Amino acid sequence: MSSTTNSHPSPDLDRTPPKEPELPETAPETAPETAPETVPETAPETAPEADSTPTQAAPDADTAVDENAPVGADAAADADQDASADVTTDADASLGAEETAEAPPAVRGWRAKHPGAARSVTCTVTSLAAVLVLFALLMPNEPDRFRPAVFLRLPVEAIFGAAVLMVLPKTLRLITAVLAGLSLGAMTVLNLLDLGFNEFLGRGFNVVLDWVLFDDARTYLEDSMGKAGAVGVVIAVIALVIAVFALMALSVVRLANLLARHSGRATRATLVAGTVWVACSALGVQFAGVQFAARSTAGAVQNRVDRVQATLKDEAEFAKIAKKDAFAKTPPDQLVPDLRGKDVIFAFIESYGRSAIEDPVTAPGVDATLDDKTAALTKAGYAARSGWLTSATYGGSSWLGHSTFLSGLWISNQARYRTVTAGEHLTLTGAFQRTGDWRTVGIMPGVQKNWPEGKFYGLDNVYDSRELGYKGPKFSWSTMPDQYALSAYQRLEHGKKRDKPLMSEIILTSSHQPWAPIPKTIPWDEVGDGSVYEDIQKDGKKASDVFYDSTKVKEEYGRSIEYSVTSLIDYVVKYGDKNTVLVFLGDHQPLARVSGDDADRDVPISIVAHDKSVLDKIDGWNWTEGLKPDDTAPVWRMDSFRDRFLTAYGSTPHP
Repeated sequence: MSSTTNSHPSPDLDRTPPKEPELPETAPETAPETAPETVPETAPETAPEADSTPTQAAPDADTAVDENAPVGADAAADADQDASADVTTDADASLGAEETAEAPPAVRGWRAKHPGAARSVTCTVTSLAAVLVLFALLMPNEPDRFRPAVFLRLPVEAIFGAAVLMVLPKTLRLITAVLAGLSLGAMTVLNLLDLGFNEFLGRGFNVVLDWVLFDDARTYLEDSMGKAGAVGVVIAVIALVIAVFALMALSVVRLANLLARHSGRATRATLVAGTVWVACSALGVQFAGVQFAARSTAGAVQNRVDRVQATLKDEAEFAKIAKKDAFAKTPPDQLVPDLRGKDVIFAFIESYGRSAIEDPVTAPGVDATLDDKTAALTKAGYAARSGWLTSATYGGSSWLGHSTFLSGLWISNQARYRTVTAGEHLTLTGAFQRTGDWRTVGIMPGVQKNWPEGKFYGLDNVYDSRELGYKGPKFSWSTMPDQYALSAYQRLEHGKKRDKPLMSEIILTSSHQPWAPIPKTIPWDEVGDGSVYEDIQKDGKKASDVFYDSTKVKEEYGRSIEYSVTSLIDYVVKYGDKNTVLVFLGDHQPLARVSGDDADRDVPISIVAHDKSVLDKIDGWNWTEGLKPDDTAPVWRMDSFRDRFLTAYGSTPHP
């Protein structure tokens, strides 16, 4: 009997007993008090005989098989293994039946139960990931380039990215894939912003300057859709951005893992794709008029870098330009002496562009209104001259048009606007204030918060939407109808007794998008506090009914211009006198859906006066008689108007 027979049982006996334990014939006379309670007093009756036979072979002997042994030897070895397994199982049962109760069979996963469906789902998800990445790499940022052929090209970025990911170790590959996915997500979001800005403003998104416009966009949504609708849109946009980043990162990671699992085939495919791209690029191969060998993302990144550098350079250069002013040192008595004693109004009509007069859909109504109001002015003793100005903005950002017109500087972006309004450059309105001979006021129904720019524009007093006394409903974005704003101007300023003539800047907003609902002209004595517009607003069309229909939106845009022009000219006819001088113009063209994808940036401008000598001063301008400029009228850049106007009315420049 081996020495292990009289030894204390091992504490590991409960878990793994010896393959062939020797059972004592009788229990020891003095059993240790610390013997485990789980050791049975007698061997189970059903224990195999093999349990009582000690194994003399080495522990690994019954599993060692000679590679050159005959088949019979293999079978014997297998039999020994099976017997050993049985012994172990039986020993487990005898030593701890309660602890080794049979466990329920493991439940197999969905993939194991439905392998065909699992393979289909895997292939579908991988395909969608590849499509998403290719879409991001080939996506254009201009609406007119969005066509199927653009997405049937071979992007060099995909080839280069695959080559890099295949050679990286697992951890670095994962990090690189995530960063690449996030970068693609950022490019996708920026491309979407470019599409929106090109559609509405006729230019791409400026990553340096345009972030401030999101607050204006939110305000516009609140004014057009209500606060709840605006919050819903903002939440949806944020969710979309997060989804783009997350899906793009997950897609690149999935494709990177696929490349690593099939590195051989992926390497060959990458080499073939690279060869094809180089050949097609060298030969200039095109598909449906589009270059097949694409490098859209690389080009877009380079373009954005160039734009950032150009923006920063422009900002520095413009700061120097803004300090130069031919009229900065002109004495007050030498500024606009030929308009002394006149009530001068500078009025901007929102989105009043050349397309209003020339587009086949809008022109009939607008042209008829201009002709009718020209006749009304003539009957009242007024005359008018009209021409064209090229605005510094398009589709929106009206303040850029206003500042360009009044400052005589080309204010084409937000950086320039900040620079000029923070300085002391003389504005057209500021010239009247500097003389001391005019009271200068601003009527700003579109301003809904503090507006410090009023000081830069030389306005003694500014009436914003909170100070005009309006008690009626909003008309989409416009806080009040133009006729009411003009009526408030008459009540608050123009109709009062004063010791100085007025110089006024008036912004009319009823023609602001989305052009529904539109107010109606009513008798001036019925305007009151604006409550009368409740029923008019309720009976008007909804923005959602017209804004997304290309024909309807043009029709309603034209009607809004007719309303604004009618309100302004009717005011002059009713409340003007022999000393009234009106200068009115559009600030920019409407968005591309209305003005057209290839529209210019021209806007109409007219000068109306009762005193014939006022218009005689601009005879050399060759403007068209009446309120509708024709094709032969000159087209000037908007920033040139300030100096032309000041010079025409006797101002003396002092370089």
